[in-house]
Amino acid sequence: MWHLLHVTIHLCYFAINIANALESHLISKGLLRRYKSLHISKLQYLAIVIESEDCRTSNVIELLQWLADLGVKHVCLYDMEGILKKSKDFILEKFDGATLFQENDVLLDQPLMTLEFASLSDGKEAVAKAANVLFMKYLKSGSTSSYQGEQIFTESQMGEALKTVGGNGPEPDLLLVYGPARCHLGFPAWRIRYTEIQHMGPLKSMKYGSLIKAIYKFTMVQQNYGK
Repeated sequence: MWHLLHVTIHLCYFAINIANALESHLISKGLLRRYKSLHISKLQYLAIVIESEDCRTSNVIELLQWLADLGVKHVCLYDMEGILKKSKDFILEKFDGATLFQENDVLLDQPLMTLEFASLSDGKEAVAKAANVLFMKYLKSGSTSSYQGEQIFTESQMGEALKTVGGNGPEPDLLLVYGPARCHLGFPAWRIRYTEIQHMGPLKSMKYGSLIKAIYKFTMVQQNYGK
């Protein structure tokens, strides 16, 4: 019975993978009408999270070209170990059609794609600097002399401190994860409070049709923000 159950599950996954591959192929060929018109203007900022072991620059450049063809203008490339960050000069040179994102840049429609490169160390460094800023303000206010029964630091204060130290970049509308793990792999949590997250599988198996489908699904989502 256990062997039969294992075979059944394996066949189900195989059938699902075949169906997804076929759908992706049909989408990339433009044979599925509903995917032809993407409301790409709804996607102001896109984050691509890649497993560090899967960071092949050739695949990354091809992925960026797909995004440029779709009209995506602002992209953040992230991996935990900073491999993409170390390769940013090479990527910018090979992908002739992108500029480096600066923290003061405004997310406007422009002819060239802007690229931000981030890693796990950026988040840790930003939190450490922000905590130091808050601590220094706390000392200057003289709050150490009296007991504080309520919370000392609020979320808005932390956000302001992160902005002060340069760790409060744009919040992505959509985050695509390429890799085996179904998580954001340490991408700064304060930047993805309202971000839609989708798992895309290994980067080496990326498909143009799957990318279009992911963006299409995002543009069809009705986002509700709490008070």
